[in-house]
Amino acid sequence: MPTELGSFPSGSVAIVVGASGGVGAALVEAIAKSGQFSEVREFGRSTSPTLDLLSEGSIEAAAASLKKLDIPPRLIIAATGLLHDGDLMPEKNLARLDGAQLARLFAVNATGPALLMKHFLPLLPKEGKSAFAALSAKVGSIGDNELGGWYGYRASKAALNQFVRTAAIELRRRKPSALCVALHPGTVMTDLSSPFRKAGLATQTPEEAAGRLLATINGLSAAQSGGFYSYEGEELPW
Repeated sequence: MPTELGSFPSGSVAIVVGASGGVGAALVEAIAKSGQFSEVREFGRSTSPTLDLLSEGSIEAAAASLKKLDIPPRLIIAATGLLHDGDLMPEKNLARLDGAQLARLFAVNATGPALLMKHFLPLLPKEGKSAFAALSAKVGSIGDNELGGWYGYRASKAALNQFVRTAAIELRRRKPSALCVALHPGTVMTDLSSPFRKAGLATQTPEEAAGRLLATINGLSAAQSGGFYSYEGEELPW
């Protein structure tokens, strides 16, 4: 069944950054199948124009390419994130902290999405519902942290949440109908979560996660801008 996105005006453009990832690709497919948007634009390191979160120039160029569209984007999703890669793995204790790895985690999980907001939020229309949603993580919640560990990932996602919250306040002054939110996608069966899935842990396919995330976005109003929500629509603690 197509995902319902009827709270958005029909015939507009949707953007997915990180479209080559498991969740990103599923989001592109689900948005296209909804029939609510006339076009879904994909951005990432292999698209044209290229968008690399580590290069503000590429982010600015991607945003500039959208300014040429006759219809402004109404839905922008940053489906990006770094948890592990090669030698980089979540730290179990303070002794494992590494400055270079922390810098990389913050660059991808916090600074990159913040620069996306800098260049992409101005593209949202002034009237009618529009939304910018960044995929965060529940482990980035400071109030929900009961287990410790995963220092860099937790802290970088907490920083992302603060960027989202602060940008939403500024956005509300200029475009009161627009949303800027952080979303927790849950544990999804992708390469990002594969080393950490355990027996009995609730998991979702990328398609299931995409449908639930879009249903959450569809159900949010401008009054909920600046919030942190789970894929089930539950408001999460900071």
